Amino acid sequence: MLSPQRLRCENHEFRDTGGRSEENCSIGFRPAFMDVATRAIYPSRFADGRPAPFHLLDGLPDGVVLHRHANGRVARVKESVVSGFVLDGRFYTREEAASELAAMAA
Repeated sequence: MLSPQRLRCENHEFRDTGGRSEENCSIGFRPAFMDVATRAIYPSRFADGRPAPFHLLDGLPDGVVLHRHANGRVARVKESVVSGFVLDGRFYTREEAASELAAMAA
């Protein structure tokens, strides 16, 4: 289940693979989330709606948020929500983005 802590773990896990925003934004990948149950894609946004340059849960719609802290920050989202990226209208999981960057480098 995605939480801010889980996003930190994913960033550590995908370090130097191309599966992180700071490693793939230069070729056009934009951080996003997908609800795999509905196939809905949500670009990563700040709570005020501005696009976020990294994965941030605070801009996700209430329909996928399970718990918010008292200050409004998202604590947990539905289990069906995964982090990834959008490029040219297509959603890529972190694994797929890393694989795409590896293929480009080959």
